[in-house]
Amino acid sequence: MKEAHIHQENSYFGKLQEYLGEFVYGGIDGAVTTFAVVAGGFGANLDSGIILILGFANLFADGFSMSVGAYLAAKSEKENYKKHQDLEYWEVENLPDVERHEIKEIYSEKGFKGELLEKIVEQICSDKDLWVAEMMKDELNMMKDTKSPFRIGLATLVSFIIVGFIPLTVYLWDFFIEVQLNVFISTSILTAIAFMLVGWLKSLVNQTPPFKSVAETLLLGLLAALVAYYIGDLLEQFFMNK
Repeated sequence: MKEAHIHQENSYFGKLQEYLGEFVYGGIDGAVTTFAVVAGGFGANLDSGIILILGFANLFADGFSMSVGAYLAAKSEKENYKKHQDLEYWEVENLPDVERHEIKEIYSEKGFKGELLEKIVEQICSDKDLWVAEMMKDELNMMKDTKSPFRIGLATLVSFIIVGFIPLTVYLWDFFIEVQLNVFISTSILTAIAFMLVGWLKSLVNQTPPFKSVAETLLLGLLAALVAYYIGDLLEQFFMNK
């Protein structure tokens, strides 16, 4: 019973790891998008209430848009794979000699020769599913994605909203209970910590050095904030001087 419970927990953790990439990139976009709004609002000297309205509007609208885009992209990729797979099944059934010759060419290019090559071709062509799978992988360079498009979209949405909410927390706190802190600086520090955590997760997904990944993510957030801040400042001067 205990072993079954451990196996179930490992299986659940494995599923979470499978969608870690979507969570990471959704979180990065969420933090960048919301912090850019906050920095732009601060640069334009907007009231905290207006910054919160703009921030939450962007958080949910962009989060939904990004998750729908991720879902549709994954769904289209699955449909494209299925279309080519059906075509390969048709060719295996109706043009077996041609497809058999293609398998032989593929494995010949891999260095197999003579009797061994013939045995490999015979083994693959004796199993229709294996035959089609080999054609998809080696001829079309297409690999089947086992991830659910719905879960891809959901992971993107959840991470976008959770991480994207972080730059708004201090402003929200200050709106209801005035804090004796510099709101923008406190928000910047909190968001920087969020970027560091997401950058570390990104290093796990991409198998890159953690320091490099964290630095890249922080730099991305800083650039987005600087652009938004100076644009907000310029627009504020332009419209207020009219």
